[in-house]
Amino acid sequence: MPKPLFRGVCASTITPFNSRGELDLALLPAHVDWIISEGANAISPLGSSGEFPVMEVEDRKRVLEAALEANNGRVPVVAGTHAYSTQHTIELSKHAERAGADSLLIVPPYYMAPTPSQAMTHYRRIAEAVSIPVVLYHNVPLTCVDFTTDHIVKLFEEKAIGGVKMSNPEPDRICQLLQATGGDLFVYAGLDTVAFEGLCHGAHGWISGIPSMVPRAAQQLYTAIAIDGDLPAARAIWKKLGPLMRIQFSSYLSKGEGAHWFSVMKAVLNMIGPPVGDPQPPILPLQENYRKDIGKMLAELDYRVKS
Repeated sequence: MPKPLFRGVCASTITPFNSRGELDLALLPAHVDWIISEGANAISPLGSSGEFPVMEVEDRKRVLEAALEANNGRVPVVAGTHAYSTQHTIELSKHAERAGADSLLIVPPYYMAPTPSQAMTHYRRIAEAVSIPVVLYHNVPLTCVDFTTDHIVKLFEEKAIGGVKMSNPEPDRICQLLQATGGDLFVYAGLDTVAFEGLCHGAHGWISGIPSMVPRAAQQLYTAIAIDGDLPAARAIWKKLGPLMRIQFSSYLSKGEGAHWFSVMKAVLNMIGPPVGDPQPPILPLQENYRKDIGKMLAELDYRVKS
């Protein structure tokens, strides 16, 4: 039987590099320990936050093996095995299954912008090659592939996917999928801007920046909505999380200048957790003018900010 998909908060773990741009996997165990101690229900190495595009296939395998070793079976591991080519995606997916990953997170083929029907065949071929569940990472801005609700439901009915991470700014897209499949398809809020609404609609979990930067606070929101059904408490938590979400996605939402979401993420992790290094260029470290405001936001969330 396939492994079950997780419920709750999933943190996308980072890939540490040194100042020369080389992998620094010695930093990874402390990062994974901190994420789990913060209450994450699952981890996802080599998602967008794992900077997978900057690495070749063999280095990505090394990163996943190191993350699995650091996790040591404590929480489910959703391995990012996306690549442009179906061949490389299958190679990475088979490796992830052999290495012990519980499921796979796979964004549609990017850059060449295949048609939805071509991208659906991509997922079908991956599913034929592995036995662990595939979570489709729906991310239109970075792939130019827009699966409709009908496309996703068809892939689910064919057993090509078991879940979907909806990084879509329309909360109703989450609602549509949940209603169309009766909740059998695991649907995750994949963008912090729709996390509150998505969880209220009944999303099975949350995989995005906030769970990866401040998992404890994300877990509090998930618990308030999904477990306790306490909307007043959830609103109070979101009032504190909202400013961090808005500054994190300021360049994304404006489609221009502002703080880059990943620069914010690595800066926050360095401010409150074990060191994780800087992003790989062309993404640059967070500008100093944002750090003071972010420090205040983190203190409001009861995190101790390192001097």
